[in-house]
Amino acid sequence: MAAAFRKAQKSVQRDHRERSQLGFRKQLGFLEKKKDYQIRAQNYHRKQNVLKALRQKALDKNPDEFYFRMTSNKLQDGVHIIKQTRDEATEEQLKIMRTQDIKYVETKRAMEAKKIERLKSELHFLDADGKSPNKHIFFCKSKKEVKEFNLAKHLNTLPELVGRVYNRPTIETLRNEKIKGATHPSALKKLARQRKHQYSLLKQHIEREKKMFVVAQKIQTRKDLMDKTKKVKVKKETVDSPAIYKFQFKRKR
Repeated sequence: MAAAFRKAQKSVQRDHRERSQLGFRKQLGFLEKKKDYQIRAQNYHRKQNVLKALRQKALDKNPDEFYFRMTSNKLQDGVHIIKQTRDEATEEQLKIMRTQDIKYVETKRAMEAKKIERLKSELHFLDADGKSPNKHIFFCKSKKEVKEFNLAKHLNTLPELVGRVYNRPTIETLRNEKIKGATHPSALKKLARQRKHQYSLLKQHIEREKKMFVVAQKIQTRKDLMDKTKKVKVKKETVDSPAIYKFQFKRKR
């Protein structure tokens, strides 16, 4: 009966609410209520517990402790920095390795090799860009002979042809035989442009053949990794080379 009376009394009693900040005290800011204090206190104690746990973790840490993540991370000026790893494969290589088989890659590589051989048979790399210049040493007996040395006279050719590294006929050849091929400057420039274009094509085919070779090696490495034999990685995979693994020797019956 008493409990029922207390419940009935609470239903009609007045709610006691916390007052807001008084008008003449508005310059002091918001008046904190109990629920605001509870939220602030919980947040404060939570942070204190985290700091206490971290402090205890630092005290319990072994100075000789090591884990492999330390090799890729470092602390610089109080900032935690993760070392950037090198790309193991380009997007183009990944796309080929996912969609194509090793036989397809080897076929494309063989086609590129044939094109390279065909272009090499046509070109002789005599005036290719990037080629190290050839050296032709002439020996003289005295300093006077060095000062009076005439390269065109020594090579028995015209001064206009001294700069050529190929097709440099002698004076007797020019007198006795008829000149064959293009002789006009515009025709020579056109031939030079065509030759330069051929060299650029050859360079592209060589680079493509190298890329196909690397992709084929990476695909073969992934196939070899499917073997259950115990293995250890010796060298990481890069853009230009596959990963190298050392397999445990297993005697076969």
